[in-house]
Amino acid sequence: MTKMTGGVAAVEALKAEGVGQVFGLIGSATMEMFDAIYDAPELGFIGVHDERTGTHMADGYARASGRTGVVLAGQNGPGATNLVTGLAQAKAAYTPIVSIAGALSSGHVYRDAFQEVDQQALFAPITKKTWTVTGTDRVPEMMREAFRVANAPRKGPVQLNLPRDVLSGEAEFGPMQSPEAYRPVTPPAGSAEAIAQAARMLAGAARPVIVAGGGIKNTGAADVALALADALNAPVVTSPGHGDAVPFGHPKNAGQMGPRGNPVASRLVKEADVILALGTRLGFNSTFYSYDNINRDAAIIQVEQDPTALGRYFPIALGIWADAPTAAGQLTDALAAMDRRAEAEAWTAAFQSDREAYLAKRDADAEMDTLPIQPSGLFRTLRGVLPRDAALTMDAGTLCLQATDAMNYWQPKSLFTPLDFGLVGFSFAAGLGVKLAMPDRPVVSLMGDGGFGMTVSELSTAVDHGINTVTVVMNNGCWGAEKAYQRDFFGQRYIGADISSPPFDKLAELYGARGFAARSLGEVSEAVEAALACGKPAVVDVQVDPAALYSFRRDSFKHRGG
Repeated sequence: MTKMTGGVAAVEALKAEGVGQVFGLIGSATMEMFDAIYDAPELGFIGVHDERTGTHMADGYARASGRTGVVLAGQNGPGATNLVTGLAQAKAAYTPIVSIAGALSSGHVYRDAFQEVDQQALFAPITKKTWTVTGTDRVPEMMREAFRVANAPRKGPVQLNLPRDVLSGEAEFGPMQSPEAYRPVTPPAGSAEAIAQAARMLAGAARPVIVAGGGIKNTGAADVALALADALNAPVVTSPGHGDAVPFGHPKNAGQMGPRGNPVASRLVKEADVILALGTRLGFNSTFYSYDNINRDAAIIQVEQDPTALGRYFPIALGIWADAPTAAGQLTDALAAMDRRAEAEAWTAAFQSDREAYLAKRDADAEMDTLPIQPSGLFRTLRGVLPRDAALTMDAGTLCLQATDAMNYWQPKSLFTPLDFGLVGFSFAAGLGVKLAMPDRPVVSLMGDGGFGMTVSELSTAVDHGINTVTVVMNNGCWGAEKAYQRDFFGQRYIGADISSPPFDKLAELYGARGFAARSLGEVSEAVEAALACGKPAVVDVQVDPAALYSFRRDSFKHRGG
């Protein structure tokens, strides 16, 4: 047994978990932890400028690395409340994050004390679970519980509140447990009966399609999904925000589906007679919960590790409660001895021809000579200049809506977006976390001028820690998505839509980063190449046509919440 403070015990628990990166903002409420982190360089502490952006960094890091993100808010009250947006974002994305915040000393609770907030109530709606630790001796136990719950299906963020007296108090502790000792790592397989039934349905389909979602992307199971697609000779569409679930260049990849996806992938799910939903909820961004975007008459086979997701939004012909990659491997084996319908061969051949024509048209239709720069021309230029191993992060907003399926994702994992939370201000900070998880890959963050302005202070963090990402600011001088709503549905009665910003290239230089400005597509190509090669954090300020907004009339106004 070893005597230590609660703060030291918390850090020892992080070390036992094998944590490789901690994002945090120092504060007196958790000083015992920060003091212990001083002696724990293996935790890779990154001091941030705002708890919100620190949480986005942890989010990006967790998604890119497959590990648990950790964020530490040093101060109770305002430090804790700053975590809210980032944790709500992580919950919508099912990102495993352990968020730790200092809390009021136990004896001061309910006295309207300095910086008192009911943190237990604050975090409950936006996390999988929130705890307030009741005693120093329970710190390692509650840390284990936090990591266990964050990583249990469906994964997501948790909040651990550590009162000041718990962190400063002392107790006797035994050896810290390793993760293998208290949380399982073997994913569940589909039952033999369900797999056999699904294989028969797929083999008998005339127009089968596989929808690959986060359950494939987040597990790095592209090869397994594509082996199934090859065995079935069926197209694969990806759910929105997971366009990198399978590599762009694979001939079975149709791209992102849904009301905001590309026309080829979207048509496939509207015409398929059997749909294999592999690790996807078929949720809002995929379907708007509407048969306008998925064939009402299709037999849906849904594979999900969370049983509450099975059949939640659409009736299913068969639900398989299993890990998506494991079930995909089982289905591939089961299909090996089965014959497929000839119609399915023609279906896939026709899709491949349509996909080739769509990609050619995408390039041909790009406006390359117009000034101000048009999004289609910008995206074609970026497709040409970015390395194939580049990872891209994106915000919500009009330009990123257009960019999501306009970029090519050559290898998983390459695309990181706010997903269903639709958050502006996510991309740059998330990109810093992605870069720390993938230091050998170029990371490029796309976002608008409004979103970058929200989070630009983290340029100091990038410079201080040598996190060399490239941020492409698509500067159109407005809140583009909201301006598009006002244009499309409110008679162009614009209010609060237009904004001003400093020249971000010059601002980047003041922070000690590199800054580049681009007013033509030729300048974009040169600036991005220089930014990728400069060996520093870099910002490319691209002037984009403010009138080139996403058209929400292609959606339905009743769905504008997305």
